[in-house]
Amino acid sequence: MWPGRFEPLGATWGEESTNFAVHAPRATRAWVCLLDDAGVETRHALTEHTLGTWHGALPGVTPGTAYGFRLDGPWEPAAGSRFNPAKLLLDPYARAISGRLVPDASVYAHDLADPGQRSDLDSAGQVPVAVVVGPDTFDWGGERPRRQRWRDTVIYELHVKGMTALHDRVPEHLRGTYAGLAEPAVTDYLRDLGVTAVELLPVHHFLSEPAVTARGLVNYWGYNSIGFFAPHAAYSSTGDRGAQVTEFKAMVRAFHTAGIEVYLDVVYNHTAEAGPDGPSLAFRGYDDLGFYRRPADHPGDGVEDVYWDATGCGNTVDTDDPFALRVILDSLRYWTEEMHVDGFRFDLLPALSRTDRELDMRSRFMTAVGQDPVLRGVKLIAEPWDATMDGYNVGNCPPPWVEWNDHYRDTMRDFWRGRTAGIREVATRLAGSSDLYADDGRSPYASVNFVTAHDGFTVRDLVSYDRKHNAANGEDDRDGTDGNRSSNHGVEGETDDPDVLARRRRTAANLMATLCLSNGVPMITAGDERGRTQRGNNNAYCQDNEISWIDWRSDDAWLDVYEVTKAALRLRREHPALRQRHWFEGRPTMTGGPKDLAWLHPAGREMTTDDWHDESLRTLGMFVLGTPLRSPGPRGEQQSDRSFVLYFHAGPDPVDVVLPTNRWARSGEVVLSTDPGITHGATVTDGQVLALSGPSVVVLRET
Repeated sequence: MWPGRFEPLGATWGEESTNFAVHAPRATRAWVCLLDDAGVETRHALTEHTLGTWHGALPGVTPGTAYGFRLDGPWEPAAGSRFNPAKLLLDPYARAISGRLVPDASVYAHDLADPGQRSDLDSAGQVPVAVVVGPDTFDWGGERPRRQRWRDTVIYELHVKGMTALHDRVPEHLRGTYAGLAEPAVTDYLRDLGVTAVELLPVHHFLSEPAVTARGLVNYWGYNSIGFFAPHAAYSSTGDRGAQVTEFKAMVRAFHTAGIEVYLDVVYNHTAEAGPDGPSLAFRGYDDLGFYRRPADHPGDGVEDVYWDATGCGNTVDTDDPFALRVILDSLRYWTEEMHVDGFRFDLLPALSRTDRELDMRSRFMTAVGQDPVLRGVKLIAEPWDATMDGYNVGNCPPPWVEWNDHYRDTMRDFWRGRTAGIREVATRLAGSSDLYADDGRSPYASVNFVTAHDGFTVRDLVSYDRKHNAANGEDDRDGTDGNRSSNHGVEGETDDPDVLARRRRTAANLMATLCLSNGVPMITAGDERGRTQRGNNNAYCQDNEISWIDWRSDDAWLDVYEVTKAALRLRREHPALRQRHWFEGRPTMTGGPKDLAWLHPAGREMTTDDWHDESLRTLGMFVLGTPLRSPGPRGEQQSDRSFVLYFHAGPDPVDVVLPTNRWARSGEVVLSTDPGITHGATVTDGQVLALSGPSVVVLRET
């Protein structure tokens, strides 16, 4: 063993030697352990300890070599010290990970029969291991496009495996992999639909919880990270000894070549080590006290070792700790600079944004990300809530963060199932949710609008089920929310009734059209545009099977919903009036001109105060001015577009709406309609009655 260097952390391959460095300031001894193909382990003591980091260099180590670390030190669980040399630990900076976690007593640092005692069972062979990755020789081919403006962005949330596991136009050996996503059958489909960015459910290497595997299931979604630098190995078509890194890069390159950005759903708020009674896999074995948050009266007072849990997953990463914060920031920079990722969606952001357990938008984490010269230029998306009572933070993240807007989700679900008290909040959500984002100087695109996400019902299930059906999860239907805001349209679950099916598909089309045409950033959940179902399961986190995978068979697809979604996204893309950067003000954009936004009563007049308080109203018209737009062009020039009138009718009965008589737009052409009686291309003039036969979205473009 040569002395090596204490920077960079992890395993760094070189022609002469491979440097190993691991941060464990409270450990008393450290070893790097190399494993051959048969799993035979060779230990090498790390004798150098610099600034809290153990390090050394070994000649003759080749890329693809499996390795881990072992640490020794005090065993004082009540004080946050859990060193145990019998446990083979993952490198926190591993670029690739191989193997799986076996639910065995040996993977726990403590004795299961007596948690206060250290276990002497060796965990080697029962835990995943890190892999040495060679030099970066990947040819990006100049693929990287300029990042798109938020107002031009359309997000498609997808699961790497579920997107292609059943895809008949993806080669069978590539289905469910990074390489499968890179296939033209996927990239062409998304580009043709109108998607500009994919948001991948977690791809940091993750593990299944022992309680889940005990039920014969797996963690499918991936919100159980253990490797913040390593692409999840099971999504690789070419192997797990480092090949997954190259395959991931090739996937990103393919998306970029197609003009599609790549965002990662990242889970830094907790790890797969769970609570203090969980397995010892990585961070717990290096610095349990520093990496995980404790209650206010801990450590050092002899109380039982407990974690402060803001995530509902057993532990919370302590971003007040300098090293924990560094791991997260280094990981984000790695995925940005070396893997060419364009943005991140942060799971349970408030759990990271705390100072001494108190929610703080000026916390170390938020400040560090905002000041970092690499990260402040990427797209940052917040899930603005965590599992605590004080963790709900919608509307309060600082610029340049944008947020998942659950107010939008709940309002639109209620509106289209006929459960709203009027249309006041509906109008606010259509116009960009200024009540949440205008007060701190952010734009409408700060609202990431969605009606479904990975957790909860799909759109098809939203219109097919009144209640969850989660028996397959093995938790006696206790898991998943009961507040679905759904409607089964008279029959629970799948049916052959043509009337019920027609009403369901029409409601689904209304939901998708509304989402695509609202001001803000639309996020579509993969498969919603074609009627994907989870059979009523609203918490399919453990369903790595056809419950979760997209069925690409055309005979099961809701192609009418797909066509509406595609048409709405095309209108949005072609018309800046429908994706504005500035807030509507409800007043003229030029002296003597029309208002930039006017809300219309179905009788043809502008909405009055009494109308806004009419709780029985289920129909709303929205006039959007095209000339001139409030937002200037790139050189300050005045922008012009067509004006639009959009009608949203959620009432169960037919209604006549009257196109207002005005000097702004004398006639309009129907460019989108979910009403079968109103055809595309029809012309409507001012004062004319438009008969809506039932719940509908109709869009008129000025002629």
